Amino acid sequence: MGVRVVAIDGPAGSGKSTTARGVADALGLHTLDTGAMYRAVALAALDAGVDVHDAEKVAEVARRARVELGDGTVRLDGRDVSSEIRGPEVTGAVSAVSAHPAVRTVLVGRQREWVRERGGGVVEGRDIGTVVFPDAPVKVFLVAADDVRAARRRRDEEAASRDVAVDDVREALSERDRADSSLGRALRPEDAAPDAMVIDTTASSVVDVVTEIVARVRAIDRERET
Repeated sequence: MGVRVVAIDGPAGSGKSTTARGVADALGLHTLDTGAMYRAVALAALDAGVDVHDAEKVAEVARRARVELGDGTVRLDGRDVSSEIRGPEVTGAVSAVSAHPAVRTVLVGRQREWVRERGGGVVEGRDIGTVVFPDAPVKVFLVAADDVRAARRRRDEEAASRDVAVDDVREALSERDRADSSLGRALRPEDAAPDAMVIDTTASSVVDVVTEIVARVRAIDRERET
């Protein structure tokens, strides 16, 4: 059997989601955006009036929440929240929510179950190659210059009909990085798994990045066949 799990890590704006979709299409696999799961739990906590810094209460929200990810859609307890989870309120809360160990235990279990049910997949997010799937045969860590990350996120906001200045997006990314850093979860190249491919996407096209990853997958498949 060929490579079944491709783990893609990296900070916001590094190109994880676009790359994951391209790799999955090339290999005929499903994709899992783990960040969307944490965002859905953050939204559930906010909707319930739960303090996102209260680890026990947020963990209970995570255990109760029914989060379903489809092709580009996210449903929370049956409601389509694909756009809502990308809003500023959820973005401001998700770092705190994802830092709670009990919440991560719940969602990591669901992420592993998702892969088991599908016999593999391209999984993107944070801590994927080091914690969620440390035995993944292909691990990727994407990085990009801050200005490029900000410009990408601004395009995402515009696509969602939210008009924001690139400076505001850059500051939001910096704030997210600071929040993760203060919680011990900053993502830097040195945080990558020792056997991960570290790819700088600053000046690379999506096609080039996807091609490089797919080539690694196929090379490993060939090695296993010999």
